[in-house]
Amino acid sequence: MSDDEVARAYPCDEFVTASAMQAWRGVTVAAPADEVWPWVTQVRLAPYSYDWIDNLGRRSPRELVDLPEPRVGDGFTKAGGLQAGRIVSVEPGKHLTATIMGAYLSYVLVPQGADSTRLLLKIVMQVNRVIGAGLSVGDLVMARRQLLNFKQLAEQHRS
Repeated sequence: MSDDEVARAYPCDEFVTASAMQAWRGVTVAAPADEVWPWVTQVRLAPYSYDWIDNLGRRSPRELVDLPEPRVGDGFTKAGGLQAGRIVSVEPGKHLTATIMGAYLSYVLVPQGADSTRLLLKIVMQVNRVIGAGLSVGDLVMARRQLLNFKQLAEQHRS
């Protein structure tokens, strides 16, 4: 993550005014934002991180499913087949912001020319600093895997 990416405003910041935990992640995807966006929205079907941990061994879909655009109030994701979290803000093709387990997170797509996208993720949560530090370490592993899976899938399925 660059200093500019960390310093920018994220939609999740509007929902947590005094966060004790903030975590940023980002990957560069060799695909335009309009080809990355459908993969990000598929988080509504499965977590796309380590399926054996957070999806009870069920594999997250490896093909795009024809889903409607996400809307505020929709479920955020499914883990082990059960609905978890909800979408709190969305701007199709630009960002998806959700809440789950007391955390708020924003996936932000930043086009980098015609064929590349920065996929950024910021997570904020109001918790005490000790719990926040522990959650941040766990998030590092799971969120990184999720973003790398979205990257791989978007790059493999280029139009």
